[in-house]
Amino acid sequence: MPPAPPPDPSADPSAGLPPVTILLASYQGAAHLAAQLESLRAQDHPGWALWVSDDGSTDGTRGIVERFRRETPGHEIRLVEGPRRGAAANFLSLICHPELPATHVAIADQDDVWYPHKLSHALMALSRHDGPAVYSAQSRHVDGAGRGLGLSRVHSGAPSFGNALVQNRVAGHCAVLTPQALALVRAAGVVDVPFHDWWLYLLISGAGGTVTVSPEVVLDYRQHGENVLGAHRGLLAGLARAAMVLGPTYARWQAANRAALSRARPLLTAEARALLDALDTAPPRGIGRARLHARLGLTRDRPGATSFLRLAALLGRV
Repeated sequence: MPPAPPPDPSADPSAGLPPVTILLASYQGAAHLAAQLESLRAQDHPGWALWVSDDGSTDGTRGIVERFRRETPGHEIRLVEGPRRGAAANFLSLICHPELPATHVAIADQDDVWYPHKLSHALMALSRHDGPAVYSAQSRHVDGAGRGLGLSRVHSGAPSFGNALVQNRVAGHCAVLTPQALALVRAAGVVDVPFHDWWLYLLISGAGGTVTVSPEVVLDYRQHGENVLGAHRGLLAGLARAAMVLGPTYARWQAANRAALSRARPLLTAEARALLDALDTAPPRGIGRARLHARLGLTRDRPGATSFLRLAALLGRV
């Protein structure tokens, strides 16, 4: 059966769109959280609920959420306790909360500002896909005062499991999951990974799901000293991140992701499992390992970054 046609955006933008639960992980976010919450209230798709998992804030974050709940009738707004093990664990524990409804879910950072069409356009894009699917998009980078700094970089090439093994292209603050993708992530459980959005890309692509990354700009992404991982802008930033694959931090990230994939192995396709098996039996370093990476499609989206990746494989770093 072909997928249902997407809703007509020229009509009511919320017409025919499913309900969505917004998942926001908070920690010491009082400086910017109110602006983000107001942008949720301004969404042109009104069928949303909000779950906030707070990781032990002491700066007034919880009071802001409670006030927003009182001032926003007609929407379920729920505040739950986070695990206090960092942002990735906070988001994944919220996704895996036993009482979370089986709706579409949208991931939200505490310090962004969503554009009014953010939810409706994501849901329209996902309506074209059956099964597990994740939507992501682009952002405008702003400083702490909301002044524009530039736009996010649109990745070249298509999403794939081979790419996901070595690079993330799903921006967590833009991500929206179908109910089937939500069920997949919940089946994998709260894994110990460095970044929740990279894990979404790895798991959903490895399980044969759909990864859609729109070129549309849908939010303001605030850059400040507390970002877990800031924006990727400019030549120097690109070179720094490419060179990072030679260092110990990237190797730790790789090890954590591979351990999580091993735990989730029953959820992966036969092709993804075969790719992981080939990597496990590859030479630990040298030209053979670098050639295997290329043959298996472990490729980043820029030639220069892929060259650094091949060098890292040659040296046994990945």
